[in-house]
Amino acid sequence: QVQLVESGGGLVQAGGSLRLSCAASGIAFSITAMGWYRQAPGKQREVVALITGGGTTNYADSVKGRFTISRDNAKNTVYLQMNSLKPEDTAVYYCNTQRVVAGTPYNYWGQGTQVTVSS
Repeated sequence: QVQLVESGGGLVQAGGSLRLSCAASGIAFSITAMGWYRQAPGKQREVVALITGGGTTNYADSVKGRFTISRDNAKNTVYLQMNSLKPEDTAVYYCNTQRVVAGTPYNYWGQGTQVTVSS
């Protein structure tokens, strides 16, 4: 059973930093791509950052240069370091992974962690 558990959200002033963590279980973590998404009130969920099993990363344009995704395969954990936070980064942040079973992709999500950036 795939389980993703996020932590590290909170309230921070604009310009501040937070680090989110996502502990994964039930997957072959070291070879599995992981991602962070976010959803602000009234908006669709959007991708923030992705990391492959090999460590290749991709970022949304809105967070490039400010956020860093990383992984610790020994701890089955993926991180999102968020610096220079802006009020528009306020959202619920979700950890994500996919598994393909018999050719069908299945998305798995954590419970989400709230990030609030005050101006």
